[in-house]
Parts: sequence; C-alpha cells; structure tokens
Amino acid sequence: MKNKKTLGILTATLITASMTLTACGTASKPANSPAPAASTAATTAASATPKAAAGGKVTITIGAYSILKDSFDQILPKFKEEWKKKTGQTVEFQESYQASGSQATAIIQGFEADIAPLSLEGDIQKIVEKGLITNDWKSKPHSGNITSSIAAIGVREGNPKGIKDFADLTKPGIEVLIPNPSTSGGAKWDINAIYGAGLKASEAAGKKDPAQAKDLLTKVYKNIKVLDKSGADSLTTFDKGVGDAIVTYENELVARIQSGKKYVEVIPQYTTSIENPVALIDKYVDKHGNREAAQAFLDFLWSPEAQKVFAEKGFRSVDPTIAKQYEKNYQTPAGLFDINYLGGWTQVNKDLYAKGAIWETILAEGGTK
Repeated sequence: MKNKKTLGILTATLITASMTLTACGTASKPANSPAPAASTAATTAASATPKAAAGGKVTITIGAYSILKDSFDQILPKFKEEWKKKTGQTVEFQESYQASGSQATAIIQGFEADIAPLSLEGDIQKIVEKGLITNDWKSKPHSGNITSSIAAIGVREGNPKGIKDFADLTKPGIEVLIPNPSTSGGAKWDINAIYGAGLKASEAAGKKDPAQAKDLLTKVYKNIKVLDKSGADSLTTFDKGVGDAIVTYENELVARIQSGKKYVEVIPQYTTSIENPVALIDKYVDKHGNREAAQAFLDFLWSPEAQKVFAEKGFRSVDPTIAKQYEKNYQTPAGLFDINYLGGWTQVNKDLYAKGAIWETILAEGGTK
C-alpha cells in the first residue's frame, strides 16, 4: 500500500456526500446507505408531531462523530422503547456518523442535526459561534460530556516491535497510524497526548520544555504511514494490516480486542484523558418542533442504561457509579493528564492547531507525502 497523508479540510460537498445517514429501525435504509440531503432530513423532522402527548411519530436527527456508532446502535432502541412506553409516541432516528470536525462543519453548513455528540469541545464551540446552539450546553451533567477515555497505542499480537511508550513510535522503521486533525477530533486528542507526553517527560527531567514536546511530536510524525480522515477510518486501515502501531481512543482498542482482533493495548506512562461532549442544536430543534423528544434523548445519554452501554463498548463512564462497576477493566497510568495541563482548549488550539502553530510547522518541515 502506498504511503499517503491526506491533508486539508474537506469541501462542504465532499462532507455532505460522505455522510452516513440512516433511519434507525427502518429496514429500507441500511447502515451504510448514503445520506439524504440535509433539507430532506429537515423536512422529515419538521413534519413530526411536536408534542409527545399527541402520540404519532417524531424524528430526531443525530450528527455524531464516527466512533459512537456501535454504542448508539444499542442506545437508540433503548430510548425508543422507553419513550414509547412513556408517551405513546414513536421515535424515528436519522443518523450521521463521520469525523468530528467534518460533522461540525456539515452542521454549520446546513445539515440539520438536532443532537451533536462530537469528539471534542472545540467542535461544539464552532457550532455555538455560528448561533446554532443557544443553550448553555456545558451546564448539563458532567460539563456536557457523555463519555471519557484515554489516548492509547494499539499494536499487533505479541507486540513484535516492543512498543511501550510514545517515544518508541519514533524508532526507525516503525509505521504509525493517526487520523488527520484537520477533520478528526480524535486526532487532536492523539496529538495532544503525544505533545503532552513530551512536556511531562521534560518536566520529570527538571524543566517543562515545549521544544522537547514538539521534537517528540515531530519524530512521531515522520513515522506516520497514513493520515485518515477519522478515527474509525484509521482503525479500518489498521485492520487491513497497515502499520505497526495506531494511536487512538482506548475504547476503540477494547472494542476491537473484544471482537476477536489480536491486538494489544499499550498504555503510555504519560497520556491524556479524553472527554467527549454532546449538545442540542437549538436552531434546528426549534425548526423541527421536536424539542421535547430531543431533550429527553439528550438526557437519556447520561442515564445508567446508556452509560452501561458506553462502558461495555470500552469507554470510561462519566457516571461515577457506573465507572466504579467497570473500573477493573481499566488501567490508569500514573502520568495521566487532562486538557487543563496543556492550558485548556483555547490555548491548545492556539499553540498546536492554529495557522502557523506547531502542527502546521511540523507538516511544513516534514513535507507532504
């Protein structure tokens, strides 16, 4: 397979064309069917009965980041059953799953999602800044986050390359997979983890040194085999036998291992915790007249039923009670840090991802392959 590094933002046309949009429980729309135009989804949702007490049907459109699909395949039927018993109303879901950054862009450009479960706060904030979200989404439980995880390394059975930490990904001949931060929220978490690990290592040696952190990230970049558009695509590439190691969410490795893949999870000494937010898109909910059902579904994502599904799929639950039940499944490294260690998302976006910032500089220095 030829080396490839996909750079740049997808155009709005490609974003819309690439979306996977399905009607949950509708046999005529398989999970991998092409997305209808955003206006079609909006028309369907707008025709739904706005009041649950009236019975009938209501449509909720979800624009989510790709990794959530397996969890939502189980969560959506649970909510549909509960809502039907409570109100007599039938919920139909329209679902779109793609890279978090691409999903946020699609919503901003007219994909009328009612609920946006995305990979990182910055993608939600882009939608806020466009005036589509007017509620205080961070006032919701757990600051608006529905899942958590950590950045980990996945390697082949037996760990033949002896990879134990992010520094090992810089060794000659190691082929690494990471998605593209231009489109993938998960990629930003991965890059944050590597950069933060460099800061932590320099701090342990005596002084917190951004130059050392950039050097680690630069050396890992030189070994990147593929920059896929999403975390899910990156894992699919790894499944095909490409690469020696993949930097990804821990939950994705857990799910792959549970399904029979002969992978090994490597937890670096220093890595970042990951928080994944959700928000209700007020402008589209009001247009569709489905706020009652949409709000109920949003709340359901923090319920024990939903949190158990996330935990079974390898996420670390944001619910302390559920997290306690599954704690034996996880290892917490001594050097675990969160986004605040890097200064928060505003500082991280400025330092790492803005025009002329660290990541763009690394790309320029490394060349386009």
